[in-house]
Amino acid sequence: MSIIKTCNVKYSYEENKTVLKNVSAEFETGKIYAIVGPSGCGKTTLLSLLGGLDSPSGGQILFKGEDIEKNGLARHRQNNVSFIFQNYNLIDYMTPIENVTLTSKLQPLPILERLGLTKEEAKRNVLKLSGGQQQRVAIARALASDAGVILADEPTGNLDEDTAIEIAAILKECAHQMNKCVIIVTHSNDLANQADVILKLRKGELQAANTRDTSIN
Repeated sequence: MSIIKTCNVKYSYEENKTVLKNVSAEFETGKIYAIVGPSGCGKTTLLSLLGGLDSPSGGQILFKGEDIEKNGLARHRQNNVSFIFQNYNLIDYMTPIENVTLTSKLQPLPILERLGLTKEEAKRNVLKLSGGQQQRVAIARALASDAGVILADEPTGNLDEDTAIEIAAILKECAHQMNKCVIIVTHSNDLANQADVILKLRKGELQAANTRDTSIN
């Protein structure tokens, strides 16, 4: 059963510039999804709509069968989804512990240590951490949330290959062991190929990708 669903979703920036055309898709818990496609095709726009950061020009987005707009987009963002951004989106004057504490009542240190940060690193200002460490903090913040859906926008885009592999493994764990629905927008073929389902967005339409090779973008 799907946890989040798009029903004939349309999105236009202007009257003559349609980005998404009647996009319908279902996303289940326990799975990781990759949305791929050429630059500017609307991948991040779709992720923003799923997260309630914007409203579609037409159609509906349902969370557990209920229209997220009717229930309130702010409520949806607060309770149903958590975000992982390419630029980390951390509060830069805080420590990792403080950043995670903002989104959860859980003890942050065990989560951060699970993701590879030491106790000392968890108490540093986030600007003193490497890009890979900052991305781990962003993922820890998402893991600490009760939200059933994780939305990740190019989560490995700024990372070296080894760190990207580790982050991909963590995201798979979020889906397969923590039973979350993980939806990733990515240009990385390697990351997309770790997904249970690859969806390709092209010319405003979303379709299942037929292959797992370098042509998926």
